[in-house]
Amino acid sequence: MRLSNPFKTLTRFELCLWIFSVIAVTVCFLLSSENPLTLVASLIGVTALIFVAKGYVAGQVLTVIFSVFYGIISFFFAYYGEMITYLGMTAPIAVASVVSWLRHPYENSAEVEVGSLDLRKKIIMVVSAALVTGGFYFILGALGTANLLFSTLSVTTSFTASYLTVMRSPFYAVAYAGNDIVLIILWSLASMENIGYLPMTACFAVFLINDIYGFVNWRRMRKRQTAEK
Repeated sequence: MRLSNPFKTLTRFELCLWIFSVIAVTVCFLLSSENPLTLVASLIGVTALIFVAKGYVAGQVLTVIFSVFYGIISFFFAYYGEMITYLGMTAPIAVASVVSWLRHPYENSAEVEVGSLDLRKKIIMVVSAALVTGGFYFILGALGTANLLFSTLSVTTSFTASYLTVMRSPFYAVAYAGNDIVLIILWSLASMENIGYLPMTACFAVFLINDIYGFVNWRRMRKRQTAEK
C-alpha cells in the first residue's frame, strides 16, 4: 500500500464535508463546553471518518486515537459501556483493521481493496454480536451504567461496525450510522444534565453524515475496483 498525505487526494466535496464537520463541532464546543477533551476527540473523530470513507489506513490510525479520548470522556459521565467498548473493543479492532488494510491494498494505491462477506463470516458476526450484547448487558448493569438500554445497544452496533471494518465491507458504514443514532440519543440525554456534553452530541450528528457518505463512496469503490479487474 502506497502511503502519502491523505489530504491531497480529497475531492472538493470531501474537503468541504471535512471543513463543515470541523466547524460544526468547534462552534458547539465554544458555545457550550469548557472541557477541551470533547473538542479534541471530536476533531480527531471527524478527520478519521473522512479518511475511512476514502478507504485510507490513516483513518483507522486516527480511530485508535479517538477511541482513547472518547473512552476518557465516557468514564467521567458514567457511560461505562462506551468506555469499555471503545477502549476494550473499538481501539483494538481498529489496530487489527490497520493490519488488515495494509495487507489488502488495492493494487499499488493508498486505497484498501474492498472485501466481501461469505455465509460463514455473516454467521460469525451475528453469533458474536449476540454473545457480546448479552454479556455486556449484565456487566454494564452491574457497573451502574447510565442509560443501560441505549448503552447496550451502542455496544451491539459498535461491535458489528468494527467487525465489518476489519472485513473491509462497505456495510461497516451502515452499522456505524446505526451506532451514531444511538450515540446521538445517549449524549443528548447527557447534555440535558450537563450542557458541556453538547459537543459530543454534535460530534456524532456529524459522524452520521460522514458515515452515510462513507457507505456511498465504498459502494463506488467496489464498483470501480470490480470493473477494473
